[in-house]
Amino acid sequence: MRKTLSAAAVLGLGLGALTMAPASAAEHAQLSVLHGVPDTVVDVYVNGELTLDDFAPGTLAGPLELPAGSYDLAVTAPDAADASAPIIGPVTAQLESGGNYTAAAHLDAEGNPTAALFTNDMSEVAAGKSHLTVRHVAAAPAVDVLAGGQPIIQGLENPNEQTLPVDAGTVSASVAAAGTTDPVIGPADLTLAEGTHNIVYAWGSLEAGNLQLAVQTLGGMEQAPGAVPGGQSGLAAQEQRTLLSTGLAAAGALGLVGVAFGARRVLAGARRP
Repeated sequence: MRKTLSAAAVLGLGLGALTMAPASAAEHAQLSVLHGVPDTVVDVYVNGELTLDDFAPGTLAGPLELPAGSYDLAVTAPDAADASAPIIGPVTAQLESGGNYTAAAHLDAEGNPTAALFTNDMSEVAAGKSHLTVRHVAAAPAVDVLAGGQPIIQGLENPNEQTLPVDAGTVSASVAAAGTTDPVIGPADLTLAEGTHNIVYAWGSLEAGNLQLAVQTLGGMEQAPGAVPGGQSGLAAQEQRTLLSTGLAAAGALGLVGVAFGARRVLAGARRP
């Protein structure tokens, strides 16, 4: 019989795992997880251990600070007894020291479940600017990304991404089929703060009519002296998470990810084939 961890146990174990982590941040990586397969509740296994139970579509969890190393990820049906018959994977995620990553379970262009590991750019952002990355992880053909009705990214295909610097501020963004301006997602207002990297995921299925956006915001990359008022410099170094997808609910998934990934340092040897 499968066991489901209570919320209290999840939070307690996750906190304990972080307490045991080495002090050197350079020996760690940060990982976020996006569930971008619509209408499919799943379980997620890490190195053969159940880590996310009943993980809901449209959920973005993290970032978690993890020891650098190799992690085997598998996505299964929610009633699976183990990871022997995955829907997606197993996929090996190699996390380098100091790296920042997002693992996305999503659909390929033909609508088949798949997974991708993205490396998030944490380089310095010029004064007055913000970085915008668009990642196409939807079952859809090539798309254009429009800002204020004008294309700023053209012909983006699944599973590619494109990054560009933009002026900080609020922009009305939408996604349209390549070569058109009729939105298939949006328009939605994006607030792009100075010194941040904003990653927009177009996920779902065009044929099923459930295309959506999720937005991940990474902070603390402003050019000195930066845009953070005096006395708040500590906050500038913290990574922030922003979700702009209908129905996103990451709190429960975040705790579950903390349990398995935090405990990996102790159990990895026993779990790997």
